[in-house]
Amino acid sequence: MPLCICRNVSSEYIHYAYLILIGFVAGIINTLAGGGSVLTLPLLIFMGLPPALANGTNRIGVFIQTVVGVFGFKSKGVDVMPHGLYWGLSATIGSVIGAFWAVDIKGETFNTILGFVLLLVVSFTVLNPKTQTHLTERMNGKYFWWSMLAFFFIGIFGGFIQAGAGYFILLALTQINQIKLVKSNALKSMIVSVYTLAALLVFIYHDQVHWVYGLILAFGQAAGAWVSSRWSAHKEDQVLRILLFIIAVGMAIKLWFF
Repeated sequence: MPLCICRNVSSEYIHYAYLILIGFVAGIINTLAGGGSVLTLPLLIFMGLPPALANGTNRIGVFIQTVVGVFGFKSKGVDVMPHGLYWGLSATIGSVIGAFWAVDIKGETFNTILGFVLLLVVSFTVLNPKTQTHLTERMNGKYFWWSMLAFFFIGIFGGFIQAGAGYFILLALTQINQIKLVKSNALKSMIVSVYTLAALLVFIYHDQVHWVYGLILAFGQAAGAWVSSRWSAHKEDQVLRILLFIIAVGMAIKLWFF
């Protein structure tokens, strides 16, 4: 019996190490572009959490890392107020709708959807379309309201599954508002932090959060977000993107067939 207990404790510490390591990588990926949840969400499922519980637990790290990211960007002079708050509140309305859908969906259905989302997100990651940087920002007038509408629908997606929402946010900010990548990443951190808090509260209300795993994962994600937000890099490393693609494809196959 003591030997069995020791093995269980050792296995638990290995899980904690995985959470911190993958969380750190996900924090960097999420802050520089998006898609970190394609690593953290399947990891939580593979560690034995039911899909809804894994989905709710993942929100702790997402929320904390985006708050850290906002302050990291601010420390480098990148301010996102008030537009980040307005667009974040629009996304919040959608995220509550998406989160309520997520807590009621069957586990098998969620895994199937997540598998397809993984492939969609890593396709964006590998292709990594270039954004135009010489155009004038379009922050106000009709473009402000077009973004308000876009972020409502992005919020629904983010509240439901989160994985990949960062790419849709960057797409809206760069294509509708023509904002450069560094400022877009700072705005993304602000928007996600606002709507994720609302989604997290929905999951907490339905008792779909594993606090120990979530907080340990959040520690790694916050560290990654702080490093990458202060670094303010303009693009991910090609090797990192290819590695993310390989891992995500493997996770998608496991979600579908095993």
